[in-house]
This record gives sequence, C-alpha cells and structure tokens, in this order.
Amino acid sequence: MELWPRLRHDDWHETQLTLQLWTQIVGKIRLRCQPLVNHWWNVTLYVTPRGLTTSIMPYGKGRDFEITFDFHDHALVIRDCDGAERSFALETMSVAEFYKRVMAELDALGMPVHINMKPNEIADAIPFDRDTQHASYDKEYAARFWRVLVQADRLCKQFRASFLGKASPVHFFWGSFDLAETRFSGRLAPPHPGGIPNLPDWVTREAYSHEEQSVGFWPGMPGLDALFYAYAYPEPPGFSSATIKPADASWNPTLKEFVLPYEAVRTSKDPDRAVLDFFETTYGAAADLGKWDRAALER
Repeated sequence: MELWPRLRHDDWHETQLTLQLWTQIVGKIRLRCQPLVNHWWNVTLYVTPRGLTTSIMPYGKGRDFEITFDFHDHALVIRDCDGAERSFALETMSVAEFYKRVMAELDALGMPVHINMKPNEIADAIPFDRDTQHASYDKEYAARFWRVLVQADRLCKQFRASFLGKASPVHFFWGSFDLAETRFSGRLAPPHPGGIPNLPDWVTREAYSHEEQSVGFWPGMPGLDALFYAYAYPEPPGFSSATIKPADASWNPTLKEFVLPYEAVRTSKDPDRAVLDFFETTYGAAADLGKWDRAALER
C-alpha cells in the first residue's frame, strides 16, 4: 500500500464516523482504568505497526491488559498479562453490536468494565448500546487511515524531539478523532470558554489549563477533507496572519487553526518536508508572538 494513500472524506465518511464511535468505546475503557494525568493524557490511544492501541492498562492489582485495533488483519484484540487473549473481526456492524462484543469479551476474561454510554464531542450523540444507525466498516479505508496515521505519528515524533520543555506524547484523541502533539510554554492559560458538544466545560479546561501550541493530523468532516493542523491556545495577537510554510497552508477562521491539506502533502515532491515546515513555522509564530522563552525550551 502507498505510504501516503488518497483519503477523501466523502469516500469513507460513514466508516470514519462508525470507527470514531468504536474508538470512543475502547477509549472510555482506558479512561475508567487509568488514573488521571494532566490534560487527559491518560485516555489516549497510540499508533502501532498494525493499528491503534490503548497500551498497557491496570485491572486491579496484579493484572494488566491491552486493547488493540488491528487494521492489518481487521480485528479487535484484547490481551492480558497472563497470556489470555480474546478477539473478534472488525467488519460491518453497528456501534451497539460492537459495544456488546467488546463487553462480552471483557466479561469472558473476567474483567468487566462499566463506561459512560454517551459519546463525547459529537452533536446529537446516541448512547453506544442503542446506536444501530452507525454501522459501516470499509476495510480498505480503515487501512488507508491507519497508514496515514503511521506517517503522521513519525513526523510528529520528529518534530517533538527538538523541544526541551514540557511536551505531550504523540497520541490519538478518540473524542476529536485526531493525532496530536503539544508543546507548552510553562505558563498557565486563561480558562477555556468550553462549549464543545457533549463535553463538560471542566473537562475542556483541564485539557487547556496551560499555554500550548499543538500540531497534528485530522481526517476531516463533511465539506473538509483530511488535513494537518496547528493552533495555539491562547491565540497570541497576530497569529492568524503569520507567514506559514508551505504555500498550501492557510488560516481557517472557522476552526481557528492553520491547516495544510493532506492531499497537498501526499502529492508534493517531499511530503516530509512539507509537514515539518508547517509544524516548525506555526510553532515559531506561536512562540515568538506569545513571547515564549525559546532559548530555554528548545534544543
């Protein structure tokens, strides 16, 4: 498969939404099992050579487990530290059926987990156990999405490496369904205004408690194809009019972010350079305009 496969939103939007809801179910299991870490870093998923994983999670004392989306063999796999394993095929099924299967496999392993049934960051959300509306799974496009995540994960890690200050892991947020890497100035931020659908404002304020600059990859929404993004919170004066590379990048006033279309990246002569230029120039604008102590924060 191509390193940078085509990924138009209209070609897989039904699978994208179903998959987002599936990852929320698994992500909420991690939320239940992991202790809180600043900015909700305890709930995220991580890119693997085969898909997305929770990484290791505790289940009481002396027992640990992991849940993995395998987009190579198209399976949901649950493994524990004692060698037990349960799995089922990722195929066309409703969110309600996926929820039922996940919980049944956890029960079979003797590890029942109870989660909040309401999806987050989705308007008009349907509780997982009642959602028979979203039931699409296109294997080809799920695999394409994972292939793009592999490339985005690699480049986010390369970008992160030169920063000495506080920085997040490169991780996948199942609420907003994006891969992200975040740098911090070290200063507190003003309270976030909130207002995200089906997400309490106190949750958002924990996420944005300190000044930050974030970059990442997002597969898009109706009317907007996949893209790399960059934003700053709080947004320093003049940030939206900063000069950013490459030339295909622009400020999106609706998202309040700089965006670089994925299609422009995949068709460029040097996709890596395009993405890294975008990350570096947006960070430079945020850090300079926000008066970050760059000498202390950068390698």
